[in-house]
Amino acid sequence: MIQAVRKKTIFGKQKAAKMGRKKSIYRVTIAGSIVNLLLLTFKFVAGILGHSAAMLADAVHSLSDFMTDIVVILFVNISNKPEDEDHRYGHGKYETLGTAIIGLVLMGVGLGICWNGISAIVAMLRGTTPEPPDMLALWAALLSVALKEALYQYTFRKGKQLNAPVVVANAWHHRSDALSSIGTAAGIGGAILLGGQWAILDPIAAVIVSFFIMQVAWKLLQPSIDELTEKSLPRDVEQQIVDIIASFPSVREPHHLRTRRIGNRYAIEAHMRMNGNITLREAHDQTRLIEQKIRDTFGADTHITLHVEPVK
Repeated sequence: MIQAVRKKTIFGKQKAAKMGRKKSIYRVTIAGSIVNLLLLTFKFVAGILGHSAAMLADAVHSLSDFMTDIVVILFVNISNKPEDEDHRYGHGKYETLGTAIIGLVLMGVGLGICWNGISAIVAMLRGTTPEPPDMLALWAALLSVALKEALYQYTFRKGKQLNAPVVVANAWHHRSDALSSIGTAAGIGGAILLGGQWAILDPIAAVIVSFFIMQVAWKLLQPSIDELTEKSLPRDVEQQIVDIIASFPSVREPHHLRTRRIGNRYAIEAHMRMNGNITLREAHDQTRLIEQKIRDTFGADTHITLHVEPVK
């Protein structure tokens, strides 16, 4: 009876922790989406009235930020669903899928900005004289740098606290928008200060920043691809798992270790040897202690499968 009440209490605490994490992710994402919506509206207006192609590209980047905020909200909601008959390991990989989508969108935005910038440069070299940008576009770029960097710091810190890769990915999207706006501000400012004949600085800056955006996109895509293709955990983490198992005097030769990530959780499988003369109850109790120590180290939601074999 006491054990049943204890299990119920533990389950209740875990459920409350998951709900708290979900609400925190929602709060930080909604805050970012509000800023993105206001910024993209202002940037589109400033790009059109300020005659700046770079600012319009920056506005499209902010639009992609807003779209990925929606992706985060949708996928985090799915990933926090409990285990069911179709998903025995839970729905954590939906969060990874959301991170991959953000990376893909960001890569597409980077390629688009690069293409538009090169096209504008080629047109100018062929004699096209665009209307130079004005101060409205410059102020919009500077405001974007300040707001997006502040949003990056806030979102990144929250993502690390919550151990939510999809939130960290969204934070990097905010940082890429800030970098994009720095390049935009440099191009617009150069064109304004140096005169209309230097308007080509606007698309040149956009092309340079697009490579930074694509670099960030790849940093987000690579770990997501690794997880979706069942890549093992880092070797230092696997060694830590082996050390935990081997730290119990009753255990010999931990082997056949298999690991992977499922969203923000680890899945661990391992074989280990014990004295073949002990009772099944004793082997079971020892295994439970090992599982608990692993969960204390890597989180209560860690999936653990331990196979016990007799010592040869």
